[in-house]
Amino acid sequence: MERAADIDIPAVRSAGAEAVVRRRKRRLDADPIGYLLILPFYLFLLLFVLAPIGYNLFLSFTNYNLDTMHGVGINNYKALFYDRFFGIALKNTAIYAFFTLVLTVAFGQILAVFLNYKWGGIKWVRMSFFSPYVISMVAASMIWLWIYEPSHGVANTLLEAIGLNKVQWLQDTKWAMPAVIFTGFWKFLGYNVVIFLAGLQGISRDLYEAAAVDGAGGFRQYLKITIPQLMPVTFFLIVTGLINNFNVFEQIQIMTGGGPLNSTTTLVHQIYNRAFQEFLIGYAAAMSIVLLFLVALLTAANFWYGSRSHES
Repeated sequence: MERAADIDIPAVRSAGAEAVVRRRKRRLDADPIGYLLILPFYLFLLLFVLAPIGYNLFLSFTNYNLDTMHGVGINNYKALFYDRFFGIALKNTAIYAFFTLVLTVAFGQILAVFLNYKWGGIKWVRMSFFSPYVISMVAASMIWLWIYEPSHGVANTLLEAIGLNKVQWLQDTKWAMPAVIFTGFWKFLGYNVVIFLAGLQGISRDLYEAAAVDGAGGFRQYLKITIPQLMPVTFFLIVTGLINNFNVFEQIQIMTGGGPLNSTTTLVHQIYNRAFQEFLIGYAAAMSIVLLFLVALLTAANFWYGSRSHES
C-alpha cells in the first residue's frame, strides 16, 4: 500500500483541476443548440439595455445639447443639489410612489379575498377590475381628464348631486396630486387583484379547515393564514410596483403637464423637460442615472428585507 508521504499532493490537485475543467467543457459542449436559442435574449439585453445605460452614463459627464459635447466631470451631478425643480420632482415622485403602492397593494389584497369566493357572475366582476389595466395609460389619462373637467366633469357633477362644491381637481395645487394618484390607483388595482387571486388559489384549504376546527374566525384566519401565505406575492408586487411608480410619466404629462406650479412634476417628467424641451441632454442623463440608482437601491433594500423576513 502506498504511504501518504509518498503521494504527490500537487499532482493530485492538478489532476483534479484538469478533471473539473474537462467536465465543465463537456457541459458547455453538450448542447450548443441551447446556447444558440438563448443568444437572442442576451443580444437584446446587451444592445437595448446595457449599451444604452452605458452610453447614458457617459453622457451624464458631458454638457451635450445636440450641438456640442464637452466633458464636464461631475458638474451635472453637483448641479442637481442646487436644482429646486429636481428636489420638488423627487418629493412628488416619492409621494406618488408611496401612496399608489400602498393603496393598490392593500386594496388589491382585500378585494382579491372577496373575489376568491364562488358566487354568480364572479368572472365578470374579476374582468371588470382587470380591464383598466389593459387600457393604455394615455387612454386612461384622457378618460380621467374628462372626469376631472371642472365645469361638466363626472366628478364635479357627483359632488353637486350630494350638495358639495365643485373642485378644481387638476388646477388646484391641493388636489392635483391626489387626483393623479387616484388615476394610478384605478389603473393598476386590477393587476394586483389578479396576482393576489392567483396567490390565494395556491393556498391549501386544509389550513383554513384546521383553523376553523380550532375555533379561528374569518378575520383571524385572514391575519394568521392569508397574509403570511401571500407574503411572496406581496413582496413581488411591492418590488414591481415600486419600479413602475417611480417611472410615472404619461398621466403627469397628459393630465397636468407637471402643474399647477410644479405640484405634480416627477423625476421622469423633469428628465423629459430637460432633454426634449431645453435640450440639456447631459444634465437629463445625470438625472436618469440618479433615478436608476434610487430605484436600484430601493429594490435592493426590498430584497434584503424580504430575505431577512423569509429567514426569520
